[in-house]
Amino acid sequence: MEQAIIAGGCFWCTEAVFKDVIGVTEVESGYIGGDKADPTYKEVCTGNTGHAEGIRVTFDTDQITLPEIYDVFLGTHDPTQLNRQGGDVGTQYRSAIFPLSAKQGEEAEAAIGRWNAENGKMAVTTIEGLDGEAQSKPWYPAEDYHQEYWEGEGQRNPYCQAVIPPKIMKLRKSFQKYVKS
Repeated sequence: MEQAIIAGGCFWCTEAVFKDVIGVTEVESGYIGGDKADPTYKEVCTGNTGHAEGIRVTFDTDQITLPEIYDVFLGTHDPTQLNRQGGDVGTQYRSAIFPLSAKQGEEAEAAIGRWNAENGKMAVTTIEGLDGEAQSKPWYPAEDYHQEYWEGEGQRNPYCQAVIPPKIMKLRKSFQKYVKS
């Protein structure tokens, strides 16, 4: 098993996509990249803590590789939008990869390069935490009510109803071989 931490806008939306990816055994929503210890959702939403809404994905490398995880990530949100995803605006919604090792950092750089070449655009996705900085910017799990949000409250949330199904359809169309059956 391996873990990867990624941020691509609202964590409810990113979590919903990765719950459908083969080999993914756990997806945890949380906060990373900021300066405040133990931030709350309300604090992160202000944009003043420096954190991104992200997900920590645990996956079986016999079923899906880290480069494939990064490719799905970049392909299921818009990595060209700086500090936003659609109507969600602010640094907390930035597109970012938080490598947990130098090897993950290299894979992140390669994935962004692949995405740029395949799409003829430039991703603004940042790679944060290289050179050991990730250790000084710890992962904070989000409050319990954010976990598995789409499977519960998200089904009744108009925002989620508008944003998540198109992302899941993009996963199923563009990354069919990585979708759980």
